[in-house]
Amino acid sequence: MPRLAPPEVDRVAAAHAAVAARRARAAVKLAVHDRTRSAVDVLEAAWADPPAAAEASLRVRELLTSIPSLGPTRVAKAMRELGIADSKRVGGLGVRQRRKLLEWLDNRENRRGPRDLARLVVLAGPTAVGKGTVSTYIRENYPDVHLSVSATTRAPRPGEVDGVNYFFVSDEEFDRLESSGQMLETATVHNAFRYGTPRAPIDEALATGKSVLLEIDLQGARSVRRVMPEAVLVFLLPPTWEELVRRLIGRGTEDSAEQQRRLETAKAELAAQDEFDFRVVNSEVSTAAREVVDLMVIPKNYRSSTHG
Repeated sequence: MPRLAPPEVDRVAAAHAAVAARRARAAVKLAVHDRTRSAVDVLEAAWADPPAAAEASLRVRELLTSIPSLGPTRVAKAMRELGIADSKRVGGLGVRQRRKLLEWLDNRENRRGPRDLARLVVLAGPTAVGKGTVSTYIRENYPDVHLSVSATTRAPRPGEVDGVNYFFVSDEEFDRLESSGQMLETATVHNAFRYGTPRAPIDEALATGKSVLLEIDLQGARSVRRVMPEAVLVFLLPPTWEELVRRLIGRGTEDSAEQQRRLETAKAELAAQDEFDFRVVNSEVSTAAREVVDLMVIPKNYRSSTHG
């Protein structure tokens, strides 16, 4: 006997219900990520009688990955240690698995220290907005802040020092670092030079409880967000578009054709600012630097703020 297709109205209702359920789970994960809810609170809601639907249908892996400072690698290791399958949902855990998961989360919260408070802060923004100037000011005036040094295949600009502003490397050396997995992210900027972030110094600083400031371009910031979703992304804005144009032309490091190409790129980059957790206006370097440093300790539930 042929199977009867469900009425169109049933299919539409089911689709709407599925969308609503996804949105509800996303809201739970965002609340945990922003620290407005704890993971334990989500577990208790999922295991209540009756259980909260969004919390119960959330995968354990998704819940743990939402916790700030817990990246995919650490979550995968914890899941193996707890004996919980990657596809397991919170509401589907057995009594023994529930107890082990609660104990693991309790132990983690109780041993939080400086190491757990360390964070990676990514500073990005359009060309000529002053990212390098702000990060240099932070390097010179805030010695407790660890600045990540990127690698690049472009030549040094006047005043730049190898190992301080950038690691200036050849294309061959860049290929070696990238292929050996030593880069957190890489990008080709302005269709010309390659930039990348060596990962080892960042991991070492975070492991010792030091927050890290990483100054990179928009492509790199997006890559870091994918690899380390717990990173805090800060977008540096110019006071006005006219001021951005003045800064680009005034620095005199590109010819007129290159300046025009970079201004077109800057327009597209400015449109991406809402992807970031915070925005800082670079009207005055010392003020912008102070605000970026302050954001290294402000809880992320104050996201999408504009400073300056």
